[in-house]
Amino acid sequence: MSADRNQQPIVHFVGSIPLADSETVFRDLCSAVGPHIIRLPDGETGIRKSWIRFLQDVLADAPSIELADDVPPFLFTQHDGKVVREITRLRIIAGAEPKAEEFVTGYADMAIDSWGTFQRLQDEGAIPANVKFQISIPTPIAPCYNNMVPEDRATLLPELTKHFTGEVAKIAEALPHDRIAIQWDVCQEVLAWEGYYDEGPVDFRSETLGVLAAIGDAVPTDIELGYHLCYGSPADEHMVLPKDSGLMVEMTNAIIAGVGRPIQFIHMPVIKDRTDDAYFAPMQNLELGPETELYLGLIHSGDGDGDQARLSAARRHVRVDGIGTECGMARGDADQFPALLAAHGTVVETL
Repeated sequence: MSADRNQQPIVHFVGSIPLADSETVFRDLCSAVGPHIIRLPDGETGIRKSWIRFLQDVLADAPSIELADDVPPFLFTQHDGKVVREITRLRIIAGAEPKAEEFVTGYADMAIDSWGTFQRLQDEGAIPANVKFQISIPTPIAPCYNNMVPEDRATLLPELTKHFTGEVAKIAEALPHDRIAIQWDVCQEVLAWEGYYDEGPVDFRSETLGVLAAIGDAVPTDIELGYHLCYGSPADEHMVLPKDSGLMVEMTNAIIAGVGRPIQFIHMPVIKDRTDDAYFAPMQNLELGPETELYLGLIHSGDGDGDQARLSAARRHVRVDGIGTECGMARGDADQFPALLAAHGTVVETL
């Protein structure tokens, strides 16, 4: 599937883009790197700009959930000790039983709405005919780990998983399977494996892998499926700095082993100051099938030489099928976005 991409990798956009609306996103990305994309997200504009922050209210509004105002807030702290946000904890009301129907995230409706714009622009020729509409969705673990008291995670997760897989079912019913792709955004799981969160009643590894397998298998096999692994970037800095890619490799191999259907792509971040072989060496242990492409988020603002160095170092250890940024770009400095977007084209066009 991807034998030819190692010489000229595709450009992969994780999701969020600092532009006004989906039409502007579609047009600007295609104008910049159209020949090098095979999937195109809608930019996660509007309430999704801050990724899952709005889901705090979605959970709090559910009749089975209440504020845990007697518990200290969760301090969402990045790698350098800066507290990015204090998150008020939520808990399940005593005696209540959460149900999937309580939650209204709107992911299906937003995807279907963006598809209308995507289809119109593709019919007009503004989006290349071979490009698929990429729908990026957080996993149910993301709001659960960030917002719920640890002891209630295991109770909420099954119903929250039903809700998110139900959103995928709505998307699959409404949109043509051969023209879309689903990307699950895997952040809180990576942080949990790094020891970032307080432990709950279920082991992080078994809990996260169970959910990641369930949501992967919920995507019909004729819809493309991908996973974006992430170390968080709410303030354009990681919550944890990985010592190398080893944990992501371990997680990826476990995801591939646990999901019963083919996975078309995996995306992993590469932090800016790592151009050394030690960061990439664990990628030699990736157990990707021939149908699974590897995309690396190695493009960084104002660091063209570093972009090339990171790609060269990666290629000494693994086949690289696509390049992009570490995460979505909407939460970074919007003034840097045009240059950052141009950097994608520079990397792929100079190979």
